[in-house]
Amino acid sequence: MQLNELASRLQNIAPFHVMELAKKAAVLEQQGRHIIHMGIGEPDFTAPPAVVEAATRAMADGKMQYTSATGLPQLRQAISDHYRSVYGLDIAPSRIVVTAGASAALLLACAALVEKGAQVLMPDPSYPCNRHFVAAFEGQARLIASGPEHRFQLSAQMVREHWSAATRGVLLASPSNPTGTSILPEELRAIVAEVRERRGFTIVDEIYQGLSYEGAPFSALSLGEDVVVINSFSKYFNMTGWRLGWLVLPPALVPQIEKLAQNLFICASSIAQHAGVACFAPESIAIYEERKAEFKRRRDYIVPALESLGFTVPVVPDGAFYVYADCSALSDDADQLTVDMLNEAGVVLVPGLDFGPFTARRYIRLSYATSMENLQEAVARLKVFFDKRKAA
Repeated sequence: MQLNELASRLQNIAPFHVMELAKKAAVLEQQGRHIIHMGIGEPDFTAPPAVVEAATRAMADGKMQYTSATGLPQLRQAISDHYRSVYGLDIAPSRIVVTAGASAALLLACAALVEKGAQVLMPDPSYPCNRHFVAAFEGQARLIASGPEHRFQLSAQMVREHWSAATRGVLLASPSNPTGTSILPEELRAIVAEVRERRGFTIVDEIYQGLSYEGAPFSALSLGEDVVVINSFSKYFNMTGWRLGWLVLPPALVPQIEKLAQNLFICASSIAQHAGVACFAPESIAIYEERKAEFKRRRDYIVPALESLGFTVPVVPDGAFYVYADCSALSDDADQLTVDMLNEAGVVLVPGLDFGPFTARRYIRLSYATSMENLQEAVARLKVFFDKRKAA
């Protein structure tokens, strides 16, 4: 096949530089180097015993057939019960659609809501796949420069200033990848009100909501039934490879998303769904909360450690497992700096390049979803690396 035979939409999808650095790291590991990975956002914890046992039991019992496109009823009920117990929200199971990961949830939401040529506002920096989901349906992600003074998030004022005749909605993430920062509840309330006034849609990615470290639990679902929320079993529930997530939708949108899901995915993995029910068992939640406390402990270590190396952390992350650090005092090229840190120190961090042009050259993202021992060793290596650069 010739390249000129490919769909033109591919030109709007950029490579994922996080994965490119991971490939370079793999080559070094094959050469015998010990590499500390703090690039990809994947918990170093895996599914708790009850979850693994539920999957094993489902396979032994032959529960491997297709499920409804909207998911197992018992899993939708368990998710509904979770919203009630954690957030005090009464979310009908009928509004919940189980998906093949949060990526499938975002794909379905964009398929239903993004018209050709439609603009979708999102902050710069933001997770690159979000804008690519919009591009896949021939929409246009309009990235709005969102600095530390705005917690790297959109504000209601930005929505007012940047909404145009072509704008159809906003796509937000709270807490955010790459910054680990949340939109404050009152600000999110104001954003939703601005979008609602313009008869647009609000999609909120809450896949890191379970890993929020400050304040009372808060979900955008408390702001009205018209808000579309994405969530996942990958982060708080430590099931990255299981590919299981969910959508919470306005009631009128459920049949449309179901129709799309039937055609695009048939259903999420039935084995993963049976395992997912066990995520909400009290013994599983106790384990997740212990692990959440460990993530917070790592955050509280790595933020001052980075600042001691010469990075600046202008907004302390309040969720997820990322730190978005300004490296401009150390280098004028974050991309090259991450390559040098990999080659010379054996430490994988990723540049802001993936997350939008506004912060591309000045910021790096660190994932602390690795052991405390690895974090401490990485800091020690980076100290040697920067000391050598100063002495050169």
